Amino acid sequence: MKVSEVPDWNEAWKVLAKVKEQVGVPVTTDVHETWQVKPAAEVVDLVQIPAFLCRQTDLLVEAGKWAKAVNIKKGQFADANIMVHAARKVEAGGCKNILLTERGTFFGYGDLVVDMRNLFWLRQSGCPVIFDATHSVQRPSGLGSASGGRREFVPLLLRAAVAAGVDGIFMEVHPEPDKALSDGPNMVPLSFVAELLAMAKELHAVVRKFCQR
Repeated sequence: MKVSEVPDWNEAWKVLAKVKEQVGVPVTTDVHETWQVKPAAEVVDLVQIPAFLCRQTDLLVEAGKWAKAVNIKKGQFADANIMVHAARKVEAGGCKNILLTERGTFFGYGDLVVDMRNLFWLRQSGCPVIFDATHSVQRPSGLGSASGGRREFVPLLLRAAVAAGVDGIFMEVHPEPDKALSDGPNMVPLSFVAELLAMAKELHAVVRKFCQR
C-alpha cells in the first residue's frame, strides 16, 4: 500500500504538525508499515515501533534510516535480553537515538505482569529505558470484545519503575478516561497527571542521589 492510497494519511500529519506548533512540545506517533516511516519522520520528533512489531526487521531498519529518534516498545511476548538486537537493527539504519520501553509481559488469562528485572536487562543494551505505566496495567481482551485495564495500579508500578532507575515514563492520559475511544480502562485522568509526575520526579531525585547505576 502506498501513501497516496490512504486518503486521510496526509490529514493525520497536519494534525500532528498543528499540535507541535500550537502546544510547543515534541510529538510522537507509532508506525506500522515501512512506507509510513519517512512521512512520519518528516513531522514527528520520535517514531515509535509498536510492541507487536519489535522484531520486524524491515520496519526497524527503515525507522533507523529516517527518524531523528526511535522508541522501540518491548513486545509482551519478548525476552528483555533480545531487545538489544532490535536496537542494533535501528542503528544499522543510521539512527543512534534509541529508547527501549517496557510495558509488561503476558501472564495468561488476559492479564499482564511487570517484571522489574526487565528494566535492568533492557539497560544492558546501552539505550535509555522507558516504562509505560499505563499499557502495563492493560488487560488484553479483558472486556471480551475490547481490552480492559486496572488504572488503580498505575501509581504503584510507576513508583517501582522509577525506583528501579528508568530514564523516562510513558503514560496515556485523557480528561475522561471512561469516555475514551480506546485504552480507557488503563488511562490516567488528566487531572491526576501533575501529582503523578511530581511524585515521580521527587523519587527519581532520590534514586539518582543514592544509587549508582
